[in-house]
Amino acid sequence: MTAQGTKGAGAVQPQRLTIVTPTTAEFHSGTYRIASSATARGHEVTVIARSAPGLAHDERHPAGYRILRVRTAAREGWPMPAGVRESLRRRALRAGQTGDAGDVDAGVGTALAAQAEPGRGGPAAHARRAARRVGHDAGRVLEIRAGFFEAARIAPPADLVVAYHYLGIGTGLALGRRDGVPVIYYAGDIFLASTALKRLPAPIREGIRRYERSAAQRADSVVTVNDGYARELARRLGVPLPLVVLNCPPRTTPPEVPSRRFHEALGLPAGSRVVLYHGGFSPERGIEELIEAIPLVDRAVLMLLGFGPLASRFEAIAADPATGGRVIVMPAVPPAELLDWVASADVAAMPILPTTLNHRLTTPNKLWEAISVGVPVVASNLPGMAEIVRAIDAGRLVDPNDLGSIAAGLTELLEEPPTVRSARRARLLAAAHDVYNWETQSARLFAEFGRLTQRAW
Repeated sequence: MTAQGTKGAGAVQPQRLTIVTPTTAEFHSGTYRIASSATARGHEVTVIARSAPGLAHDERHPAGYRILRVRTAAREGWPMPAGVRESLRRRALRAGQTGDAGDVDAGVGTALAAQAEPGRGGPAAHARRAARRVGHDAGRVLEIRAGFFEAARIAPPADLVVAYHYLGIGTGLALGRRDGVPVIYYAGDIFLASTALKRLPAPIREGIRRYERSAAQRADSVVTVNDGYARELARRLGVPLPLVVLNCPPRTTPPEVPSRRFHEALGLPAGSRVVLYHGGFSPERGIEELIEAIPLVDRAVLMLLGFGPLASRFEAIAADPATGGRVIVMPAVPPAELLDWVASADVAAMPILPTTLNHRLTTPNKLWEAISVGVPVVASNLPGMAEIVRAIDAGRLVDPNDLGSIAAGLTELLEEPPTVRSARRARLLAAAHDVYNWETQSARLFAEFGRLTQRAW
């Protein structure tokens, strides 16, 4: 979708933006970039996010926007009169039972699993696992449905709604209907081609496919993060070609001599070379392959900076004396701090496995973040990333299924002469300042906002 001219284009007219994300909004870079840049332009921004233990349910982000985290329980998602739902909500709040996502899924899953035949292995174990999966899915659906009602209750009026993910678009559309305002579906992935959904039973996948397609067609605009995704989403969702907005960081000028932040924070030997993987700790991202390849790279330490379902597994590996201290896990940092850490790595690694169409076409945030601070990359030789890496000679393309290829790519970059490394750094920084930056990309997004609201953003 191409942004068109706006009536009264010119000076920005302050408006109210609501962003819906199914994350907690702590580390979601897309939400942070849109919310912070819109706030800086004088708009009133509210982020509707997911609740989690230890997080405030109503907070003001340092960048100035408001985050409201939805507190729901699965029981509130069952069909019932609004008055009954409100009574349940108030009763649960008084009892301290509502508010932190995760307990809901576990409760439903445990109840269903208890009906499965006991036993450790064989058909009984498969039955219990299947029951837990069904319970998780059922609890998640009810929790999301409950979130629709709670979001409509707590979200302030908006002039425009941006909804991330197929898990967020339903809430986004509900808020759009409530306020009579345009809704943008921000699809950062081809979700049905993702690792998370590819193993679901066919009927569930078909239900999600129909739901997402219908929701996307009801939205006023669809936005995505690269050209490959745009073409595929247009075909799958039956919508015009989505607007492409690369999720690049803002322009930054890192120190001429890169800092050694990891060395200082962790007391690494001066001669250690830092290979950084940052982002989600999820299956098939190439993290396990990096762990296996790092012993083949002289004086290299693998830093895993992030969060996700595999965090405890990687922490256990890092603690194993067999790794020799060459794998270190650090918790994720807020988007506003991330680039300082990335800039202090010697190489950023992203050997994502080609297991899904989503992975083959991906241009992950970590790629743009490395480019923005001049850090070379070792990336999978896949259509999405390869085109960018080749265009600006950003590093080495490797076969993510070949440990030798990964190790060779890392070694080549780490052992480049200083003049070659300096020239690549300058080239990456130039590309980031010219094209691959949020200022350039967000101009397209704000033009689309203006087209939809008919007022300048």
